[in-house]
Amino acid sequence: MSLVRLQKYIADCGITSRRKAEELILEGKVKVNNKLITQMGVKVDPSEDVVHVDDVVIGNSKVEPVYIIFNKPRGVVSTVIDPEGRKTVMDFLPRIHQRVYPVGRLDYNSEGLLILTNDGDIAHKIAHPSFEVEKVYEVKVFGAINQALLKELRRERHWPEGKVQPSSVRVIGQLPKKTWLEFRLKDGKNREIRRICEESGIAIDKLRRVAIENLTIGGLKPGEFHFTNRKEIEKLLGFGANTKVAFRSDKRTIDVRVKGVQPCRLANDDYYRRYRGDNFKKTITSNRSQSSYQR
Repeated sequence: MSLVRLQKYIADCGITSRRKAEELILEGKVKVNNKLITQMGVKVDPSEDVVHVDDVVIGNSKVEPVYIIFNKPRGVVSTVIDPEGRKTVMDFLPRIHQRVYPVGRLDYNSEGLLILTNDGDIAHKIAHPSFEVEKVYEVKVFGAINQALLKELRRERHWPEGKVQPSSVRVIGQLPKKTWLEFRLKDGKNREIRRICEESGIAIDKLRRVAIENLTIGGLKPGEFHFTNRKEIEKLLGFGANTKVAFRSDKRTIDVRVKGVQPCRLANDDYYRRYRGDNFKKTITSNRSQSSYQR
């Protein structure tokens, strides 16, 4: 049998994603033939070598692929185990024999589409920027969004981990004191939308992922899930011989240059500073107690 990279073999065994497998190697949690491995570049022969992860022997001869589409609720951690004891995505799933893990995390306060699988190849293709898998998010922000703010949200940024720029940002809804935006991303940097909004002085009220390419949460309510298969996943994500088909939202674009903005403060006004970052929960709790928090 041909040699394969260690991190790929760990992912193929359904232990975790390829990227997380690299972290496990660097953290000193992987052994090959009882030798500790802490650097990238090692290859193994699955038919001959013995691989331990956290002192447990792994193998892929009996791994049955599992694919789960899950609508993650807000206030749930996108991990298998949480050291702080918070509710995780695994608390919503039935007991299954195969070990599955979430692909591409949604942070604690975000909600929406999450894929859980033990298929390392699919997980790698979804998560790695080189495959340019488009994720679609609907984001409700405090205040009004005008053309200047849209331009600011759409601009190219240079972060330590690389260049960042949304594929598109558009207004899809206007409320009396809030605005719904749609973001489309292909680079997949950690907390990308929240960081872009923070840099632009904009506070987020709600963030939900509605699609990955043409795969959606459909009619799933928060906390609900359904099983699917690799053929369907590849079809909707446009992998293999399939041609990618962009997700078509039923939300129409609102041209703020034509319609104008709501008669309220702009989203980057200092008034909304109290809703940014760590201030959000404290402010919301205070507003609710005063019955003045408008949804």
